[in-house]
Amino acid sequence: MPRSPSSPAFWRSPLRGPWFTSVLGVVLLVGITVLFVTGLVSYAAYNPDLSPVNDQTPDKGLLGFYLFSWPTDPSWLYRLTQGVHVTLGIVLIPVLLAKLWSVVPKLFALPPARSLAHALERLSLLLLVGGGLFEFTTGVLNVQLDYLFPGSFYPLHFYGAWVFFAAFLAHAVLKTPLALRNLRHLRDETPAGEGDLVSPNPAEPTVSRRGALGVVGGGSLLLLATTAGRSFDGPLRETAVLAPHGGPEPGGGPGGFQINKTAAYAGISPTETAEEAWRLVVTGRDGRSVRLARPQLLQLALHSSALPIACVEGWSTSDQWWRGVRLRDLAALVGHDDPADVLVESLQRHGAFRRAALRANQVADPRSLLALFVNGEDLTPDHGYPARVIVPAAPGVLNTKWVARMTFGDL
Repeated sequence: MPRSPSSPAFWRSPLRGPWFTSVLGVVLLVGITVLFVTGLVSYAAYNPDLSPVNDQTPDKGLLGFYLFSWPTDPSWLYRLTQGVHVTLGIVLIPVLLAKLWSVVPKLFALPPARSLAHALERLSLLLLVGGGLFEFTTGVLNVQLDYLFPGSFYPLHFYGAWVFFAAFLAHAVLKTPLALRNLRHLRDETPAGEGDLVSPNPAEPTVSRRGALGVVGGGSLLLLATTAGRSFDGPLRETAVLAPHGGPEPGGGPGGFQINKTAAYAGISPTETAEEAWRLVVTGRDGRSVRLARPQLLQLALHSSALPIACVEGWSTSDQWWRGVRLRDLAALVGHDDPADVLVESLQRHGAFRRAALRANQVADPRSLLALFVNGEDLTPDHGYPARVIVPAAPGVLNTKWVARMTFGDL
């Protein structure tokens, strides 16, 4: 028996073959394309071109060509796109692992390069495998709130996505025609260019190829059933046992819906949010500034909005009833009759999103509020008391809690 992985006879599984790997490849072709598009959409939702405040990716250059002002309609837009992005990414993990297993003999094939074209193909394969493992691993770690990677998740995942998708696209251009031919010839296991996937000395089969695909599909369905529920409320959320924000709702009452960070975790003390201590500073045109205590905010015109919260980790809530002062009314207080961009600063002293910027179109939306109440009661400390921002279709981290200062103007 050969002991070197570079020998074709070393790999004896009878499951490996062009049809098996082609089926997995077609699934990944569709799934990863959707992942890439929804990932770019998620990045655009953070408005990285708005100001250095939200821009977590330096020197992105041409990679930011597609960025645009994120819309506020429909209000559930980010809830949908990010829920699809994260859930689909988790569901595709068994397919990705099976695909890598099916082609592993090629990774050890010798010589490393038989020609320049073959060398380029091997290089793209290295970037494809490395990039895929990096993107899926960092994505899962972020979903699980395990920040084990060096630096910020946003630039790492952004740059990694472009490297991975470029290699994926090159590989798809080279291999998709062959994969489609393999699927049309179900019984032909040695078409041109793919015979090295078939073992010359296969072991006895214990499961059919279709059975193996069933196992992979079953694993994906199991992951779907145990993660997708965090994008919903009620009984479905309790099925998301593999997600940090799955399981029963956190507490009861008007404030009994999901959060990421508690007031204690953010270092917010009750003394600085007490009515006698807290003031909101609003600054606008020509340095005009006002300081408002919570009772003064309550004397302004109050409005209500039914809006969800959706986070980059893929979890979301259904609509909550928020009540507070419209952002565009606060802009008008300091001389901006036409809504302008705004920089929102929190009492929170640490963390990447203790400051967040919103575009003028988000400020202009009548549903965008500096919320003081939720579901008919005062905000709880964990939901941002004494005041928080809530904007339709915005990622959760841009709905700043424990707001201390708002600066309106071009950013």
